[in-house]
Amino acid sequence: MAYPRIAVLGTCDTKLAETLFLRDQIIRSGEADVLLLDVGRTPVQNNYINISNSELASRKSADGPSSLAQMSRTEYIKYMIECATSLVTELFQKGEIHGIVSASGSSGTSLVTAVMRNALPVGFPKFMVSTMVSGDVSHLVEETDITLMYSVVDIAGTNAILNQILTNAAAAITGAATAYCRNGGTTLANVAAKQRKKRVAITMFGVTTPCVDAIREHLESNYAHEVYVFHATGSGGKAMERLIREKQLDAVLDITTTEIADELVGGVLSAGPQRLTAAAKAGIPQVISVGACDMVNFGPRDSVPTEFSSPGNKRLLYEHNPAVTLMRTTQEECTRIAEFIASKLRDQAVRPDLVKVILPTGGISMISTPSQPFYKPESDTALFDTLERHLEGSNIEVKRDDRAINDRGFALLAAELLVEVVRKKEAEEQSDNEFKCSYQYMYSIKEEKKMEMEMEMEMENMPWVI
Repeated sequence: MAYPRIAVLGTCDTKLAETLFLRDQIIRSGEADVLLLDVGRTPVQNNYINISNSELASRKSADGPSSLAQMSRTEYIKYMIECATSLVTELFQKGEIHGIVSASGSSGTSLVTAVMRNALPVGFPKFMVSTMVSGDVSHLVEETDITLMYSVVDIAGTNAILNQILTNAAAAITGAATAYCRNGGTTLANVAAKQRKKRVAITMFGVTTPCVDAIREHLESNYAHEVYVFHATGSGGKAMERLIREKQLDAVLDITTTEIADELVGGVLSAGPQRLTAAAKAGIPQVISVGACDMVNFGPRDSVPTEFSSPGNKRLLYEHNPAVTLMRTTQEECTRIAEFIASKLRDQAVRPDLVKVILPTGGISMISTPSQPFYKPESDTALFDTLERHLEGSNIEVKRDDRAINDRGFALLAAELLVEVVRKKEAEEQSDNEFKCSYQYMYSIKEEKKMEMEMEMEMENMPWVI
């Protein structure tokens, strides 16, 4: 097996010694090669730098190297993110790198993690040693799988503590890159594709778990499907949408769309305003429901905004656990949620015939069924009615089912609806492949070439006037 090659990114004008130490530890293992990229602001002369900051900066503009010094720090970081992302994407697509690692302070961390997020898919080994990763790191990782290691001491000169941490980081990225290279440079989701399994995404919350468990068991037991469950906590929805854009998923059972409630009402688990767009734009089979749209998520009870406890707006709250407080959505909020879902599907779905919406009128979560604290049928009715009204005439089927979302019968119905649209797309693809292999297809290509040649001959014989 060929050695894996690891991209080491460093701001060499400020972190040269530390970056070279990290590089040397990878080389010393004898198990990987290194490509060192200088993403610093000012040029550095060093024989171990494989791609200089000038080379990177020139990818976007010929005068990039000379203009970096005149840029503000923010401008330089944005500029270098674009340049480095372009190169790292190219290296990945050619199969020339199998892992990426860096050690930086705040500015370098922002730069390098952006490159990792923008250039590389989920499943590709990414490792970041930083002074900034002992607090809130959501802005660094977002919905990706970047592995973070706290540097403990500042990355400001090598010393016994930092050297040991960098040695550990070198060993970690070498091991991950070796495994990635051994697997043929494929992401885990692509392994399922090679096994001819359909890669199916499902969204889940604690209050929709029985439904999702039943669907997963049914699909994996009865069909050649591999199921990926995404926890609908904001980052989970974003991760699923990212994998769809990366073509690492073939179909979606979006059972739990609760992140939309948080986006519209102000909860803490929003997946952003682009939720529901990736699968619609990709034209892949999808079945959508309204699981847990009866709730907006907050932290501990005292973290719920005061606007929801005022005398004129006192809301129904439920403590899911000491760290999570749920707030029941109102009739007006459920109407807005339905309008959001319908607008995304109507505006973005390139294949509306491959989209189905299924509504569990018996309860949209574990705590919204009769006798449970969030049982508010008027709110759920507004959700169902609005969805049906706004999707009318869209060629998107909307189906009501009188069971609750966690009823096993509902779960199996949702699973079989997905199988139905997956089979429809498979039949279309098979028919298309058969046509392309047919004599009719070959004849049409031949005739097209013949026409092109005749047109060229006519152009050559035409008397041009100068």
